[in-house]
Amino acid sequence: MATMNFPDRLIQSRLNIMMGKPVVAGTRITVELILEKLAAGETIEQILEAHPRLTRPAIFAVLEFAAQALRADVVYSK
Repeated sequence: MATMNFPDRLIQSRLNIMMGKPVVAGTRITVELILEKLAAGETIEQILEAHPRLTRPAIFAVLEFAAQALRADVVYSK
């Protein structure tokens, strides 16, 4: 079983969990879901209320993960 732990250990990726998508450690809550909820206008408090296993540091880890992913040497075109 391949596992990838990111530096803060709050975000993990395992092939047997959510098809390898990055998730908050110990949950099946994907980074993608949290980003979509924030983009849709949900507040951190609303997300925490809807997902009691999440923590505020986990949500900030999701944001940091997304920022690091976008720092990769990728050229985005229209």
